[in-house]
Amino acid sequence: MPTFMRKKSSESLKKETAKPVRKKLVYPNKKEVEDLIKQAEQGISKTASTDLFQAIMMYAHAARSSDVHLEPGEKTAVARLRIDGILRDEFFIPNQVHHQLISLLKILTHMRTDEHRAPQDGRYRFQVPNGDVDVRVSVMAVSDGEKSVLRLLSSESHKLTLEDLGFGKTDYERVSRAILKPWGMILSTGPTGSGKTTTIYAILEMLNKRTVNISTIEDPVEFYISGVNQSQVDHAAKVTFANGLRTLLRQDPDIIMVGEIRDEETAKIAVNAALTGHKMLSTLHTNNAATTIPRLLDMNVEPFLVSSTLILSIAQRLMRRVCPECVGEKTLTRDEAKQILEEGAIEELFQKKNSITLAQAKGCNACNDTGYKGRIGIFEVLEVSEEIQKMIIRRATSSEIEKQAINEGMTTLMRDGAQKVLGKETTLEELIRVMYE
Repeated sequence: MPTFMRKKSSESLKKETAKPVRKKLVYPNKKEVEDLIKQAEQGISKTASTDLFQAIMMYAHAARSSDVHLEPGEKTAVARLRIDGILRDEFFIPNQVHHQLISLLKILTHMRTDEHRAPQDGRYRFQVPNGDVDVRVSVMAVSDGEKSVLRLLSSESHKLTLEDLGFGKTDYERVSRAILKPWGMILSTGPTGSGKTTTIYAILEMLNKRTVNISTIEDPVEFYISGVNQSQVDHAAKVTFANGLRTLLRQDPDIIMVGEIRDEETAKIAVNAALTGHKMLSTLHTNNAATTIPRLLDMNVEPFLVSSTLILSIAQRLMRRVCPECVGEKTLTRDEAKQILEEGAIEELFQKKNSITLAQAKGCNACNDTGYKGRIGIFEVLEVSEEIQKMIIRRATSSEIEKQAINEGMTTLMRDGAQKVLGKETTLEELIRVMYE
């Protein structure tokens, strides 16, 4: 009887059908990473550099780091972690080991290993105990060698709801009203690292249904969302935001997301897309919600087009949450506040009181002695009302538009931040850092 016709035993069937067992991974502690640095320096094993690199990345993920900086130095290199928006030196690495890590990183991300002058970008994934983490990598030459920045893109980040991000009830209702409209433009604004893209992704998740076609053009795609057609800017292939957006308009979209409106051409195409029956989501770099409007006008978009298409502008910042494990309390008097705050901020906080009780950051093992753990957003959500539409057409200043929006019930960034300070979600020092420094 031919071998393939013989009846197989139950044991052999179990072996053939058994799924491969995933190796159990454990997050390293700081001392274990430092020991691996010494082993890599001494060249104890062929895999020492690989083990070290994996340990640094897993340590960074466990520490909730958003970015890992591998920086060469004159005498020694350093691995710096950005945690809750703040960079700190974490590991000091001999320069020769740093070179090995950069070479390994280039191999992992399919970069040219023989190129040491031109900037290079890539991506890769690594395993952690509870899944996989996508990493966006940038390598460029600096005075002491090659520096790399690795952005950790956790799949958990884009699954956050607006409530998770810190939207209050009133602001959430404003966003909900806007996304129910069949067409128009919703913009998220703020400086780099303020969480604009995460907010847009949260809105996309709310809109993501099988009855609509959602298409994006991003630079780069930060998170992959099931059911959304995501495209990426590719300068080598001459795919820009502008011509990528033109192509998307031929893909029968209902909802379009453009990663960022950077120039006049993209702004005009985006506005015209919103005008012709599409829901348009994008981001801008402006200081507050009201300055979104003059920013679009500065890009030579006609006022009547802005007033007809813009339905919502969301300005935001990210503040560190106070660590719940070690949070303390302190009393602040109005006289003390006058030495560090502007009058408007004092009124937001004290509201006719002479003293208030606030959270105080202390520091413990749970927060790496920083006093903070995690971040929360503060928001300013401007709905474009009929009155504001009229103001846009007559080119009113951003201050005039902001004043009108406040009269209509808009909560400013400072007021939202003050409410979160009073709610002991964060500290006064953190509000000052985010709003004034």
